[in-house]
Amino acid sequence: MKKGRHEAIIDLVRNNEIENQSELAYKLSELGFDVTQATVSRDIQKLNLIKVKSNGKFKYAVVESTGNFSEKYVRIIGDTIKSMDIAKNLVIVKTQPGMAMATAAALDGLQLDEIVGSLAGDDAIFVATKSDDNAMLLMNKIEVLMRKEN
Repeated sequence: MKKGRHEAIIDLVRNNEIENQSELAYKLSELGFDVTQATVSRDIQKLNLIKVKSNGKFKYAVVESTGNFSEKYVRIIGDTIKSMDIAKNLVIVKTQPGMAMATAAALDGLQLDEIVGSLAGDDAIFVATKSDDNAMLLMNKIEVLMRKEN
């Protein structure tokens, strides 16, 4: 039952503009799944769904292939990043002192399509992305990787 529901959620998110949990719960009920808001919330977290900007609004999206990254890169990212923020198409990553270069190397090693390039100092990294939407997607992907480490 859970596997079928998870497959339905992924299909719904990929093929629809789902903006919130209530909308997802409604769509699932239309498919015959009896779900509560709490169940949908847990499913979203379990499936590592993220919110991305689309046409000026936010919608759920599936993060592809986070499980195939090197454990070393994921560990470095989880251990060193303190915070992140977005400025247009830049993701500004704050790290532990002296760890920005190692963290930038780990981010580069992930070979994510959203990253155009990065510039590291002592405790901060400017990561340039292809677009504002890509910056949000990248930050969400990094947050998912950080959760995997913890």
